[in-house]
Amino acid sequence: MDTETRLDLVTRNLQEIIVIDELRELLETKDHPRGYVGFEPSGLMHAGTGLIVGQKMHDYADAGFHFIIYLAEWHGWINNKMGGVLENLAVAAEYFKDCFTALGLPEGKVEYLWASDIVDTRDYWEKVVRVMKSTSLRRTLRAMPIMGRSVDSVDVETSWALYPAMQTSDIFQMELDCACAGMDQRKVHMLAREVAPKLGLKPPVCLHNPLLPGLQITTVDGSFDEDASIDASIKHKMSKSVGKGALWINDSPEEVREKYREAYCPEKVVVDNPVLTHARMLVFPHLGQLEIERPSKYGGDVTFYSFEELASAYEKGELHPLDLKNGVSDAVIKLLEPVAKYFEKKPENLEKMRKLTITR
Repeated sequence: MDTETRLDLVTRNLQEIIVIDELRELLETKDHPRGYVGFEPSGLMHAGTGLIVGQKMHDYADAGFHFIIYLAEWHGWINNKMGGVLENLAVAAEYFKDCFTALGLPEGKVEYLWASDIVDTRDYWEKVVRVMKSTSLRRTLRAMPIMGRSVDSVDVETSWALYPAMQTSDIFQMELDCACAGMDQRKVHMLAREVAPKLGLKPPVCLHNPLLPGLQITTVDGSFDEDASIDASIKHKMSKSVGKGALWINDSPEEVREKYREAYCPEKVVVDNPVLTHARMLVFPHLGQLEIERPSKYGGDVTFYSFEELASAYEKGELHPLDLKNGVSDAVIKLLEPVAKYFEKKPENLEKMRKLTITR
């Protein structure tokens, strides 16, 4: 595969690349760059993680990356996920591996690595200390959005200050060429780029995908980024704390349809319409088209071959919100079929997760 083809594959559907010239040079000089995405294995997996980040990890692997899915149970422990119980997070990590395997990312196509695999060495903790000595506490706390917490949080545990240094050290310990994640992780990636020269290390190329919004409009207090548009995307991203606004990859077809039926979807409004955004971010990248079935008295079945075509029809009132919701939900159900089939055969970790989620 030539450099331009690899570059197109790596960069498609991303929101931010830091920086494109470094990425091009990397692809020209390395057949198998090292990249990763890190996950706090907390709770059931939502569609943003499974279908957006999951699709990008396919792209990276197909472009020749040695790609690591990093299951950061220690980070989730610091962040009080799964009740702040490390054993619960270990269960969640196994469940996350199942989810990504179901979505076509088995071991061999990607490498799975646990935080517990790398935190037990002196070399790792030396990096953590060096990172912390190379930056200020104020700069460290500015990276709080990586934990899903606002930069102006006041009730801060001491351990939280360790989190950005650990995440930065993870990048260096794994000798990564690329740090990949959603836009909510950009602050720690910038920290890694700032600190790397001070430690005599090469800064990682940073590849950031957009954040999938929740299906309900929510209000989140605090500030997550100085850029107003990025701040808004983080505040409106799909969150596990908003049940009906979050789409789990283990939802049944009936649950998926119900969540889309109840979704915020104002008629003729394209901007900040989460159902249309799901069509753009989930349906078209995976399926290439959106098929909508409707009675002949309402115009009959229709297929849209681009998001622009869909948005134009919706803005003109040529497509009713309910028809849009039905079409998107049917498409998403199709995308989640491999997950359902996988867990029908291997339900153990999902069942453990559901019990933990009920009792947490």
